[in-house]
Amino acid sequence: MITPALRGDIETLVRSVAGSGFRLRELTPVSGGDINTSLRVTGEDHSYFLKLRPSAGSAMFTAEADGLAALAQCPAIRVPGVLAVGQVADQAALLLEWLDLRPLAGDDVARRAGAALAALHRHEGPHYGWPRDNFIGPTPQANAPHDSWALFFVQRRLQPQLALAASQGHGGRLQQLGERIAERANALFLDYRPRPSLLHGDLWSGNAGIVDGPDGPRLALFDPAVHYGDREADLAMTELFGGFPLAFYAAYREAWPLDVDYERRKPLYNLYHVLNHLNLFGRGYLAQAERMAERLAMELSR
Repeated sequence: MITPALRGDIETLVRSVAGSGFRLRELTPVSGGDINTSLRVTGEDHSYFLKLRPSAGSAMFTAEADGLAALAQCPAIRVPGVLAVGQVADQAALLLEWLDLRPLAGDDVARRAGAALAALHRHEGPHYGWPRDNFIGPTPQANAPHDSWALFFVQRRLQPQLALAASQGHGGRLQQLGERIAERANALFLDYRPRPSLLHGDLWSGNAGIVDGPDGPRLALFDPAVHYGDREADLAMTELFGGFPLAFYAAYREAWPLDVDYERRKPLYNLYHVLNHLNLFGRGYLAQAERMAERLAMELSR
């Protein structure tokens, strides 16, 4: 609920970066998020994007700001600038630049976006992981560095999601399949050593758009869960919830061809995200998680 006190605190926060001349004209809810309250904050001639959540979750906004700063290293990618991480009333707040986004549609736009993602993935780290832990949605994501990508993915991604699922009552068959996958996942990497690419980490269509600028349309990314890892993990997730245009994938492959066994590893990477959705949103994702785990376990048994 937007109270007068909250409006006053929001105006004060924006003034801390925009100057004392800012006057709050309008607060407009922004749809599309399930985790935070999102608002367009409008003054006389500028708009800002504000995310709010209970103050106990302020670490999420600090991690998000860190991730956006990392993605901003790549000139081919547009990210919203981080203006402030703070508090309004009793809530944590993240104030971002407002971007006028449009969908990733049309072959030319999609091709630019695919090439831009390949450029992002050219940014590499010294190892797999990230200097700090962060979040995938509101779920903690461990990023302690590792020199083996297969072990990193099993230990820092797959097993924590399976343990969380078990703690929420999703045991039995899912856990049996998960243990089998964890034991045998290394078979997918016997002849494959991915570079530690800078990944968005939560790359579905809802976290991407297009921003028009003086140099033409640019791929805009937001809500990251960054780390250094296998670029295939980002590509796999783009295919999970609706997918991106075909021209996007064609341009990516032209810029940086994928390994011939990408399709074999894709279910492993996407199982992580489906398990996360199971843990966040409940049993509606259990059957999908079990089907994916069943097929992957069978593939690894060959």
